Amino acid sequence: MTTAFLSHSDCLSHHNPEGHPESVARLEAIQQRMSAPEFDGLMRIEAPLCSDEDILLAHPAAHLSAMKAASPESGFQFIDGDTSLSPGSLQAACRAVGANVKAVDMVLSGQVQNAFCATRPPGHHAEQLQAMGFCFFGNVVIGAKHALERHGLSRVAVVDFDVHHGNGTQDLVWDDPRTLFASTHQMPLYPGTGSASETGASGNVVNVPLVPYADGSDLRAAFEQEILPALHQHKPEMVFISAGFDAHARDPLANLHFTEEDFAWATRVLCDFAKDTCQGRVVSTLEGGYDLQALAASVAAHVGVLMEQT
Repeated sequence: MTTAFLSHSDCLSHHNPEGHPESVARLEAIQQRMSAPEFDGLMRIEAPLCSDEDILLAHPAAHLSAMKAASPESGFQFIDGDTSLSPGSLQAACRAVGANVKAVDMVLSGQVQNAFCATRPPGHHAEQLQAMGFCFFGNVVIGAKHALERHGLSRVAVVDFDVHHGNGTQDLVWDDPRTLFASTHQMPLYPGTGSASETGASGNVVNVPLVPYADGSDLRAAFEQEILPALHQHKPEMVFISAGFDAHARDPLANLHFTEEDFAWATRVLCDFAKDTCQGRVVSTLEGGYDLQALAASVAAHVGVLMEQT
């Protein structure tokens, strides 16, 4: 088996105002780096459009209707000061959701060992009824719920190492004991959630906030002392990764000091866990990362580890 790399040109049609950090250039930098010969073994898949029913796995119909109503024919429709829709945004968001659904199908059918969804807009800040933080739909959670509801899995886990807390993911899984959500993130930082005291309705949320200027040794400690024990206790049948790379030392939006080697370490640890507990089933999805050089290098390190597992 191999690693699936899911993306689509529609994800380049989501535009933000000039100077916005979540830009088309992010995905272009990743695509250029993934054209290197060492990635020839990837199974490259065009992300399908999701259905409305896919989005409704995680969001109420009112949220989907609001996003459709807000989609502009020209210019930008602002949800908040950081989050806006352009004419191509809704299509791009549906590709991002569709990539996760397709990735789950491919991994659980045995077509591939694992998958990486190189899509935008990201998703981990999107709450049940609120688009925010550059995000419209909970891409990763929709994939996780697809695995639970349609493939009959009993337990899944979402691990998020983005520098910002995935408040949307937490909101979407708070009341679902089948889903463990574990996150490392800088605190204090946007969006202000993610304290260690936020543990979910049934203890299914594990937040490990890190202080500014924390580095790879702090990431390792968080995984070894908090996240891995929680994973072993939960015993998921599939592991999802919210792969944000804005905790990199070069990133302009935060103050953690991770390197691409740290992201590779975290990826390897999660893959080793998945190999031992759930047949190596891993679906990873791009979240943040706003220094283009660091982003491309970190994605390359991350995907390289995924490819080692096949």
